[in-house]
Amino acid sequence: MERIYTNEVKNHMGEKVLVKGFAQEIRDLKNIKFVILRDKEGTVQTIAHKKFTDEASHELISKTNQESSILIEGEVCKNSEAKQGYEIKIGKFEIINNAEPLPIDISDKTNTGLDTRLDFRFLDFKKSKIQAIFKVQNEILKSFREFFYEQGFIEMQPPCIIAAASEGGTDLFPVKYFEADAYLAQSPQLYKQMLACAIEKVTMVTPVWRAEKHNTTRHINEIRQMDIEVAFCNQVQVMKYIEDVVGHIVKKVKQKCPEELEILGVNLKIPKGIYLSYDEAISKVRGKHGEDFTPEQERQLCAMYPGDLVFTHSWPANLKPFYIMTKDARSDAKYSEGFDALYLGVEISSGGQRIHLPELLIERLKTKGCDPKNFKSYIDSFRYGAPPHAGWSIGLERLTQQICGLDNVKEATMFPRDRDRLIP
Repeated sequence: MERIYTNEVKNHMGEKVLVKGFAQEIRDLKNIKFVILRDKEGTVQTIAHKKFTDEASHELISKTNQESSILIEGEVCKNSEAKQGYEIKIGKFEIINNAEPLPIDISDKTNTGLDTRLDFRFLDFKKSKIQAIFKVQNEILKSFREFFYEQGFIEMQPPCIIAAASEGGTDLFPVKYFEADAYLAQSPQLYKQMLACAIEKVTMVTPVWRAEKHNTTRHINEIRQMDIEVAFCNQVQVMKYIEDVVGHIVKKVKQKCPEELEILGVNLKIPKGIYLSYDEAISKVRGKHGEDFTPEQERQLCAMYPGDLVFTHSWPANLKPFYIMTKDARSDAKYSEGFDALYLGVEISSGGQRIHLPELLIERLKTKGCDPKNFKSYIDSFRYGAPPHAGWSIGLERLTQQICGLDNVKEATMFPRDRDRLIP
C-alpha cells in the first residue's frame, strides 16, 4: 500500500489507506484512543478501538509520546463530530521513532520566548504558524524567480568570498584564504555590475554577511538578497521593476497561500508605487535634510500611503555607496541617482544607477575613503564600452517579515545569525 498525505484522505472514503507523520495530539480514553496525525499537508483525526484495531497497536498508542513519527493503516470513515467530517479507523499503528519529552511547547496556544524557541528551532518548525511563515517565504522566492525569468533575466551565482569591501567601510567578517586575507561578501554588487555590462539583465538570490553590531528587530548578520542589475537602465526604470515584482509576489502569495495568511492573521493589499524625491520625503516627516531617515520616520512615511510601496529617490550623494551615479556624472554633485524602497513601514530595498565611468568611480572611491588599488579589476571592467546600468537588492527575510506581519526579522529567518547566535 502506498502512502498518501492528509489532504488526500477525504478522497478515499470507505477505503484502506496508509498515512505517515507525527503524533501531534494523543487522547487516551482506555477503550477508545484518538491520535491526531500531522504531515506536511495538514492533520487528520484517527481513532483506535479494540473492535477494529489489533491489540498490539492499541497498546502501543498508550506508549507513544507527542511528536513521535508514526505510521497508521486504516479505513477512512465519515464522522460528523470530527473536525473535518471524517476520520481514519486505525487497523495497524506503528511507532517509527518515539520522541523524548519535548523541551518546549510547540502548540500555537502558548507564547514561548523567541530566544528559547530559536534554541530549539528544529522543534519550533513544527508549529503551524512557523510553517506558514516559511511556506509564504517559499512562494516569495518562487514568484521572484518566475517574474525575472519571464522578463529574460539570467540568474547568476556571485562569489561569497571577496578580497575587499564591496561597499566601503569596515563591517566585514575576515576569513583566512590560504596565504591571503579575505572576507565574507557583504554584497554581490561589483560582480553583478560586471556581468550586467556583458549580458544586460541579471538576477540572483545570494547570502551576504554584514559585521554590524545591530541589536534590532529588523537586522541580522547573515541575510539572503534578491538582486537584479540591468544595462542601459536608470534609477526610474529599476524602481518600476521593484513595483512590478513586489506586486507580483503579493498577488501570488494571496493566491497560493490563503490558509497560511489566515493562520498569520494577515490581509494583504497589492501595492502600487509612490515616488517621492529625497527632499520631498524628508520634508514630509520633518526630518533633517542631509541625514538618513530614522525608523520612526520611515513608519510615518508609509502610514501616509497604507499598504503601498514608497520610493524615496535622488538621495544626497554622501549618503549613498561609492558606486551610485551622481547627478550629471559630476564627482562633486550634491545629489545621486540612488533610491530606497519602503514597504509597510520598513526599508526593504535600496539601489540606483551605477557609475560606469572609470575616472568618476576612482574619484568617488577616494571620497568614501577607499583605496582604488583594491578595486582595480572592478574599475578596469568599465574601460571597454560599459553602458549605463542600474539595479537593487531586496532582503528576503525583511520582505518576508513585512508580508507576514512579524515583529522580528529573526522570525522570518530559518536559522538566524546575529552577534550572539551561531547555533543551531
